[in-house]
Amino acid sequence: MSIWLHLLISFIATATFGFLFNVPAKLLPVCGFVGMTGWIINLAAKDWLALSSIVAVMLAAFGVTLISQFFARKLKTPIILFNVSGIILLVPGRLAYNAMRNVVEDQYDIAIELGTEALLISGAIAIGMMMSEVATQVVRKIFGRR
Repeated sequence: MSIWLHLLISFIATATFGFLFNVPAKLLPVCGFVGMTGWIINLAAKDWLALSSIVAVMLAAFGVTLISQFFARKLKTPIILFNVSGIILLVPGRLAYNAMRNVVEDQYDIAIELGTEALLISGAIAIGMMMSEVATQVVRKIFGRR
């Protein structure tokens, strides 16, 4: 799939989720941009840098939270509007579904592998968001509140 198609689909998917999450209509393009950026960071880390999907998702969550903090301050809105919409593409729903499907089909070895990967990716999202928050606070503490 071309990079332009990835950009378009990730923008639309994130903005649509923002709509379902009741984000104000004027902020939907910003939500789409945040999610699109997170998805591109994830793709770039996996495809171009050859990182594991767990590290790639952590970097993408870090980027989503940084961008969300920027827009939340600039637009004077809660950060959660951008954060939740931005990370939705990174959530390992397919892996969790396949893990449960394999449990039902009595293929426990595959289920454990997929479930563990889904759990690690979910943890990577949380760690990436936390690291971004801590980095922002450290920078603000060092350079002052400008």
